[in-house]
Amino acid sequence: GTLKKTMLRRSAGLAALVCLSGCTAFTSVTPSLAPNAGSLRSARSVPPVAMAGLLPNGISKRIGDLFGLSSAEMKAGAGMYPIVGDESIMSKKAHGTSEVPVQTDLRWGCDVETADRICNFNRHYAEYAGYWETTNFLKEVARDGETTYYDSNTGKPLFIAPRGRTFEDFVKESKSHGWPSFRDEEVVWENVRCLRDGESVSVDGTHLGHNLPDRKGNRYCINLVSVAGKPKK
Repeated sequence: GTLKKTMLRRSAGLAALVCLSGCTAFTSVTPSLAPNAGSLRSARSVPPVAMAGLLPNGISKRIGDLFGLSSAEMKAGAGMYPIVGDESIMSKKAHGTSEVPVQTDLRWGCDVETADRICNFNRHYAEYAGYWETTNFLKEVARDGETTYYDSNTGKPLFIAPRGRTFEDFVKESKSHGWPSFRDEEVVWENVRCLRDGESVSVDGTHLGHNLPDRKGNRYCINLVSVAGKPKK
């Protein structure tokens, strides 16, 4: 049906991104984590894009085309969110784009080495699609009430979910897209920004994922390893 065609189109878009990014060799997922190192060993989320052709929400037409986003989906997030940050947020610091490495005791059994690479030494890669389901997340996360997701580097709160929907809705959407997916009202905007190419980052320089809007609005497709930290004490 139409839904199946849409998902196939977006999968093709993701595959195209892998080919287009043209970055130097970098593996954000260790071979032991990647189920198929020849396919999505490290889903390169979004290649660098020109500033021209960006919509008000920071989504480029190129990204929209690759992911099969309709014009309605492309415009869906063009409201007051996301809060757009400056590229300087991701400038080189003491530890990649961050001042500190990831915590050594991440939640849900997330791999520390993978997390450090994705969070601090990466702009265009992601944990492989479905990685979050291979962790202890679904076994350990609270199914009633909200869960706060903390920066794997700093321990600052980044997302609080579910809000405005059920836990089941949150999981269903995340499974559908392959990565934990958050909405505007679930973002702690004090600590999160989106760059002009759609990259989602923490204000301290942690790479989180990307904003890929759909018909409902902004959808922040986030690496679980980036938000598996424990609260800052």
